[in-house]
Amino acid sequence: MDESRQPLSRKVTFPSSKINPYRMIIILRLVVVAFFFRYRLLNPVAGAFGLWLTSVICEIWFAVSWILDQFPKWFPINRETYLDRLSLRYEKEGEPSQLAHVDIYVSTVDPAKEPPLVTANVILSILGVDYPVDKVSCYLSDDGASMLTFDALSETSEFSRKWVPFCKKFNIEPRAPEMYFAQKMDYLKDKREYEEFKVRVNALVAKAQKVPEEGWTMEDGTPWPGNNTRDHPGMIQVFLGHSGGHDTDGNELPRLVYVSREKRPGFNHHKKAGAMNALVRVSAVLTNAPFLLNLDCDHYINNSKAIREAMCFMMDPLVGKRVCYVQFPQRFDGIDRNDRYANHNTVFFDINLKGLDGLQGPVYVGTGCVFRRQALYGYDPPAKDSPVFVASTLLENVGVPQSASPSALLKEAIHVISCGYEDKSEWGKEIGWIYGSVTEDILTGFKMHCRGWRSIYCMPHRPAFKGSAPINLSDRLNQVLRWALGSVEICLSRHCPLWYGYKGGHLKCLERLAYINTTVYPLTALPLVAYCTLPAICLLTGKFIIPTISNLASLWFISLFISIFATGILEMRWSGVGIDEWWRNEQFWVIGGVSAHLFAVVQGLLKVFAGIDTNFTVTSKSSEDEDFGELYAFKWTTLLIPPTTLLVINLVGVVAGIADAIENGYQSWGPLFGKLFFAFWVIVHLYPFLKGLMGRQNRTPTIVIVWSVLLASIFSLLWVRIDPFLHPVNGPDPTICGINC
Repeated sequence: MDESRQPLSRKVTFPSSKINPYRMIIILRLVVVAFFFRYRLLNPVAGAFGLWLTSVICEIWFAVSWILDQFPKWFPINRETYLDRLSLRYEKEGEPSQLAHVDIYVSTVDPAKEPPLVTANVILSILGVDYPVDKVSCYLSDDGASMLTFDALSETSEFSRKWVPFCKKFNIEPRAPEMYFAQKMDYLKDKREYEEFKVRVNALVAKAQKVPEEGWTMEDGTPWPGNNTRDHPGMIQVFLGHSGGHDTDGNELPRLVYVSREKRPGFNHHKKAGAMNALVRVSAVLTNAPFLLNLDCDHYINNSKAIREAMCFMMDPLVGKRVCYVQFPQRFDGIDRNDRYANHNTVFFDINLKGLDGLQGPVYVGTGCVFRRQALYGYDPPAKDSPVFVASTLLENVGVPQSASPSALLKEAIHVISCGYEDKSEWGKEIGWIYGSVTEDILTGFKMHCRGWRSIYCMPHRPAFKGSAPINLSDRLNQVLRWALGSVEICLSRHCPLWYGYKGGHLKCLERLAYINTTVYPLTALPLVAYCTLPAICLLTGKFIIPTISNLASLWFISLFISIFATGILEMRWSGVGIDEWWRNEQFWVIGGVSAHLFAVVQGLLKVFAGIDTNFTVTSKSSEDEDFGELYAFKWTTLLIPPTTLLVINLVGVVAGIADAIENGYQSWGPLFGKLFFAFWVIVHLYPFLKGLMGRQNRTPTIVIVWSVLLASIFSLLWVRIDPFLHPVNGPDPTICGINC
């Protein structure tokens, strides 16, 4: 068959030698869990009925959570793309490129937390992408209406005239200059020009630190329209366009557009989801590409062929028409070598999403995702909208009508970002990014899957996109809190996967299980906190959650532990995830569960039932200390209270338990070991949290401090018990003859 007519991608299933043992151990573990609960329910602890009942309820919830997490990973797959076939089919020699147009969205809010230089690098990596320039348009959404962001984008557009030809001349990777030159590449002239660009941007940042009393003014002397960030008109500025944007070599540059939607008091602007919907409408009026790529302002294009990778699925005649989006994994720079707080989230991206790709496709994770525009509109174009916008949705080959004048299009674009435009429409309900949760990404993807679309997971060898992640403990917990709060909001809404989306039967059963797990996982915080408290109570009271067990009963406990470890080992075997990454994920599951997830449940209940809203905090996008100084910075937050309490009471319980065993003699040590194992399970899982809590401590290893305190306490108790300063005295026994001896 002609090479250009071959499929553009293919599924790659895992070898049966790897996946079949994994499935067998899952079934075996399910059987073991059933027998384990049979024993637990039929053997209550008479002297500690409350502790036993609490532990059994917690264990049942953990088992349900495991089922929700485990079974959507039953059919994991990989995928391969064929970029050469894509070029053969759509870029024939001597003919104009037939590759589809792509609109790229970058969203930013606060330049204080999202540094303009970071955003500039993202924009430069987009403008230098390996894709026909007349097919690419980049839209920056500035939801903070910041003049600093506007001026920095202006500087970026000018620097791109030099940077883009340099990228294409030397075919460099990545095409974000900060990351490229960090690889010690020696292009002295070009690096000098980039350093000069950085100086200009940093000068703008320094200037913005002190706001004039009368507000900012533009170069022509008129006041900056966004001086009041909560009350300003919509703003659009085309920096680079197909008619006037050329580089230093005279070649055309992609379109670059600044957008700040209108904000007025009394309107619900729906945060990021509202900003994304404004971009959907603006781009529909100005360029109307059939495909959209959305990126956070700290996620740069690390692989210049990333868009081509997505087009291998979207433009495939056999597969493409059913695909609503292509999701890429998130990869991160600037994380400490040990990844103390599981920022890479490898288990989720390299195991869970591969499993979902074998079902109906991965969930949408908020960035690094290429959408089909028609999928965002649903099956039908919007009913109540601007005539120009409606016309754009009905165009057979997408694009902008040839008869439209630029001035008329800009006027209409300003109209579609007005704050009252969405009133009495389906925007945010059935069209675009869906409102109702701070994690609009999960909800938006869920609605698409419910309509019958499928998604694709694309993992090229060179990561498509890379971003930054908060490496400080408090910032990381606040990020996890936001995600968990969004899940709780969905769980308590009409869009909860437990009862939404059954009409039409488009959502597959295992895909639904995955979405249920995605929304109910924060609720695990309640049994997890209770379960982590039990070891301390057992050690302090001398009671335990399990009665004295027989050899047969001990077999079920041993089998359960073996099946848990076997599942993890086989999962790592087929996925390629390392044991250190798997263990970090286990640790942070406990750390996040007893802190951020717990607060998310409380805040979600208050928001839904009492109307008490919580503020969305933008996560810091940069770390300035090359030695990960931010990792050791201590920032107090109430999220630290529950895990700190659990650590303290379990450490106290360990000391008290050992003291009691020393006091009561040899026969007390046997029952103590089960309780100590239970307590150490909690302490070991919370260990990264303890390191973050203690900071640098003059670089003294935290484990030394922990063991020092424990051993010092134990030896002190032994010292008191032995009483070496009381010499034995020969004579009458005082216990027999009393004080008058």
